[in-house]
Amino acid sequence: MRPAATRLLALLLALVATVAAVGLTVAVGPAAAQPTTPPDTSVDGTFLRISVDEVTPTTVTTTSPPEVTVRGTVTNVGDRPVSDIGVRLQRAPAVRTDAGLRSALADDQDVFDTVGNFDELADGEPLAQGQDLPFTLSLPLRAADGTLSLGIDRPGIYPMLVNVNGTPDYGQQARLDDATFLLPVAGLPRDTTVPDLAAPTGVPLPPDTGRPVAATVLWPLADRPRLAAGLPGTVDEKVRLIDDDLATSLDTGGRLDGLLTALEFAIQPSVDPDGALAASTCVAVDPDLLVTVAAMTRGYLVVDAADPTGPARDGTGTDAATTWLDRLRALVADRCVVAVPFAQADLSAVAATGDAALAQAAVASPPDVIDSLLGVSSRRDVVWPAAGTVDTAAADLIAATPASAPGATDSGRSLLLARSAVDVVDAGTSPDTVLLAGTAASDRAVLFGDEVSSALAGVGADPVTPAFTPDAQRLDLTADSRTARLQDALGALQYEALLPSGAPGTTPRLDRGPRSLVVVPPQTWTPDREEASAVLGTVAGLLRSGLATPRPLADLLGVTPPAEPATLVSPSDGSPEQSLVVTAREQGGRITALQSALVQDPRSSLTPALFAAPLREDLLRALSTAGRGGTESAVEDAARVRADAVVAGIDRAYGAVTILAPGGVFTLASEASPLLLVARNDLPIGIAVNLAVDAPQAMEVEDIGPQQLPPRGSRSLQVPARVSDSRKMVVEFSLSTSDGVELGQPAEVTVRSNAYGRALALITVGAGILLVLLVGRRLWHRFRGQPDPADEQ
Repeated sequence: MRPAATRLLALLLALVATVAAVGLTVAVGPAAAQPTTPPDTSVDGTFLRISVDEVTPTTVTTTSPPEVTVRGTVTNVGDRPVSDIGVRLQRAPAVRTDAGLRSALADDQDVFDTVGNFDELADGEPLAQGQDLPFTLSLPLRAADGTLSLGIDRPGIYPMLVNVNGTPDYGQQARLDDATFLLPVAGLPRDTTVPDLAAPTGVPLPPDTGRPVAATVLWPLADRPRLAAGLPGTVDEKVRLIDDDLATSLDTGGRLDGLLTALEFAIQPSVDPDGALAASTCVAVDPDLLVTVAAMTRGYLVVDAADPTGPARDGTGTDAATTWLDRLRALVADRCVVAVPFAQADLSAVAATGDAALAQAAVASPPDVIDSLLGVSSRRDVVWPAAGTVDTAAADLIAATPASAPGATDSGRSLLLARSAVDVVDAGTSPDTVLLAGTAASDRAVLFGDEVSSALAGVGADPVTPAFTPDAQRLDLTADSRTARLQDALGALQYEALLPSGAPGTTPRLDRGPRSLVVVPPQTWTPDREEASAVLGTVAGLLRSGLATPRPLADLLGVTPPAEPATLVSPSDGSPEQSLVVTAREQGGRITALQSALVQDPRSSLTPALFAAPLREDLLRALSTAGRGGTESAVEDAARVRADAVVAGIDRAYGAVTILAPGGVFTLASEASPLLLVARNDLPIGIAVNLAVDAPQAMEVEDIGPQQLPPRGSRSLQVPARVSDSRKMVVEFSLSTSDGVELGQPAEVTVRSNAYGRALALITVGAGILLVLLVGRRLWHRFRGQPDPADEQ
């Protein structure tokens, strides 16, 4: 947990050894020269790495064995052998503050002042580079006869440390690494060193159940975006996914299968006979995941994310998707279900776009999607931002976004936020709900503990640090094993229930009303089945033991907030880069303009909304928070690829509606002949367009008004025009939406008229005058009886 200090100590020792060796060489001269220390080429100055692989018991109870056993592995990650390796178990005092659940794990080893003896591994023989050694450490929980023990005399959450010492070649004995974890003690078994069963330590010590916590569990089912971007909606084409990882996740043994299986088992009547855990739990589902899984059940294709329209292969997860979706429908029937924002979009980023349609898709539409695909009535009175924090603009956006479905209501929405996302007036209190000052609609927020959620975020294959985690509680999760990170989560879950009132150093809120446990893991959570079952089993254990009482989400939402409102704390990090927000803003407007131009055909099931929805949802996927807090560069790269694909897809949709220019020169039969053009629509849905003309002054073109183009078809357009010049003219034609947004590429037409225009009129008038003069001349001569000289010729 503190690799920097360990590495520094090891390097200093190596340096001392180097100086000593050099000094010896100088003292005795070349004839007696000794080998010097080679340069340190170990991994970041680390020689050994210790991993905690198993803790027994994971939670100590009155029926547990009377000792704690830790099994693990020591690996040589350095550049030289290490000998005299020894490991020992140490304990720190019980955690007494919320922040201590995280910060105690980073304390110096001196704080872990209850220590066991060192166990020497491999009889002190050197451990070669790249090799490892298993170890097993055991210590009694307590021992009245003076036997070395952990000295635990009451329930609580105890930080534990496994310390490893060793001697690197050319170095001296030093502490080379350590590993920390939390040990929850929910009760003490009897002290087996006490023969008198009537003695106080001769009997088990149960926890104090006089002030149980009210427990509410949000169980998330979500995944990072998988649908290929830039493809509009269809009714008869297979969807395209950017990989087939979801097939593995949904299948037996996969992540999403494990989350579902763990919940199915935990709330079945034989395991949860009183229904306490079932009543406490609400399933939170990402509608993007449901849309993807439902599409997979009809068959799907897998493509490259950067080339969504390119080569494709058949996906392999159709059967797994069908089975998983059927199981989910059966599980959530008549249970609490809530929709998270679509694709776990960052709501502050969505608010920054200023796009009302995008906000509708992110906040208002998700419950409709959940209800449609699962056949349930999901809760619409709560919005859980994936980041756990929002800014004021996002809070106002949520309050202002109307309900999507007819007859549904958007009134009374509460935000589910981390405690650190708000500043309360009385810092000594920890209310479950608060009113939010400075927002347009006086929003309400339901709060969950940062420490518990941060610990849960560390569980699983892809641990993350949430954006709301305070800096002082941020840990290097990569330095801990999965077992250690799970122990930290189990300890955090039980901390509130096991913390006695009036204990030294406790926070004032313990004596201010009922205590709460709101279990809120990350929306994209990566535990396996065993880890997920351990979390649910821990909550169930609190409920069975009386340390907790069930509190449904509806009851939590109904808690009356204090009169003094709280203020939002602006998110410090974890938001998408600004270029993605700009792209979403610009492309969202183009999608809205295109959708408004599309025409509903009653004979087709493809509606304008269905066609445009995937493109708009792709913008939300580009703003997704899934995976943030872990490998940021990979998440940002994937978001940029998706954003580029969305832009390309919208460009293709706009380019599919265009004017087909006639080849050669267009010749008008007269000065008032119509122009004949062809408008082409390659979209699978009809569209209404306007014809825009850029013509020289010698040509007047009439407006033909809106024109409707059929799906994947063309239409001839007759454009009345009047030409007053016989010269060739270049006329530019283009199509646009009713809002003036240009579609396709403009077409240039060269026009020539057979009419002579003004010159022809002058010639005609001149010829007429000449004819009148000639006729008058002849009549003049005839009236005078004189022959006309022209007749004589």
